Amino acid sequence: MFRRAKAANHAGMSMDRAPADGVKRSTLRVDTLARLRWLAVVGQSASVAFAALVLGFEIPIVACLVWIALLAALNIGLRLRYRPSYRLPVRLASLLLGYDIVQLAGLLYLTGGLANPFAMLFLAPVTISATSLPRRNTAMLWLVLAAASGALALLHGPLPWLWGARLDLPQLYAKAVWASLMISAAFIGVYASRVAEETQQLSDALAATDLALARYQHLAQLDGLAAAAAHELGTPLGTVRLVAREWLRALPAAPTEDDIRLVAQEIDRCRTILGKLRSMKDDALLDHLSVAQLVEEAATPHRGGGVDIRADIAGEGPEPTLKRNPGLTYGIGNLVENAADFAATTVRVTARWTRQTLTVSVADDGPGFAPQILAQIGDPYLRSAKDGRRVKGVEGGLGLGLFIAKTLLERSGARFSARNAPEGGAVVTLRWERAAVEADEEAAKGAFSLAPAGHGSISN
Repeated sequence: MFRRAKAANHAGMSMDRAPADGVKRSTLRVDTLARLRWLAVVGQSASVAFAALVLGFEIPIVACLVWIALLAALNIGLRLRYRPSYRLPVRLASLLLGYDIVQLAGLLYLTGGLANPFAMLFLAPVTISATSLPRRNTAMLWLVLAAASGALALLHGPLPWLWGARLDLPQLYAKAVWASLMISAAFIGVYASRVAEETQQLSDALAATDLALARYQHLAQLDGLAAAAAHELGTPLGTVRLVAREWLRALPAAPTEDDIRLVAQEIDRCRTILGKLRSMKDDALLDHLSVAQLVEEAATPHRGGGVDIRADIAGEGPEPTLKRNPGLTYGIGNLVENAADFAATTVRVTARWTRQTLTVSVADDGPGFAPQILAQIGDPYLRSAKDGRRVKGVEGGLGLGLFIAKTLLERSGARFSARNAPEGGAVVTLRWERAAVEADEEAAKGAFSLAPAGHGSISN
């Protein structure tokens, strides 16, 4: 699993690389930023108008409107210059958010500085940056905020108040507001950045899961069609080969008309079979498999690596017939591969069923999961590559392979659990309600009327 994680990891990391033009893009679209800024323009305009016209505060309304007009003009230019879906380069997005801080600082300078309750809006650009820009750029915006708000703590106009009264708050209060802004901006920035990063990792991991499943499903379909083609085409090709041998024996005599007609008929039959295979969608032999076949398909690619992979299959009553799901084979195969990587000598795949449930467990006799891994199993990326189990002294991957397997298996209805066995080694257990994975009885009879029972034990 962890070896697969490394390959998938590189695929996911490529999403963060710069595009062909070499410019590193943010996740912030022009339309998103423009809408937020229009909201700021409307809010600032409404606040200034309400304070001046309704409350009767004495404020420099013309100067305030000039600052607001500058923001609106820049927003119009942004809309005209770029299409709405354009993802802003990181540098440009940082400059625009930095300007938002400066523009708000200009308004607050005219209306009381940090004593103005709207000073909390300083947190908005930093939060937007934390969710859409690299941490270094967010840190730079935090420094811009620190400088702008620090200047406002020392220099600012009077705070508008009722009936023209002047409200002078202690300097210590302004410094306390500045400190609270800095702490709040740092906390919200780190928190929002962490949440955005984990969300992006989860999105990348799910994309990798869908890609892996699509590829595996395509290969599984090709494998089934190849087997069907080999079976169906065997008879007509055998006839053609027999007729060709008779022609060789009869040389230099010419082939008879009946022989030529027979070869033509067999060739037409081959074409008909190929056409049928291309349109084959509901063949029971391809759409269903037994529990033993599921285990064998998952385990076979990982045999022959020096580890004994044993399958123990038994249960109550007849063996269930399952709906073929590439996610099942891929997910269980991923678990078997990981177990084989860490096993000392043996991997055991155990399948048990009752009338209501189907349980499959994969156990190895290796070192088991580290405690910190058990707490993180199912996360798309572990917090550190060093947390991963080791394969012959090599550090494990970031857990994406296990996430893909777990996601695919849970999509099929499995309940996933992992633990360390008391005698040593790791054990991963999957449990399904049979109704979630079992084929209907009529399809099962059609698919496996000639199939042997799957009870017993299988090994390398």
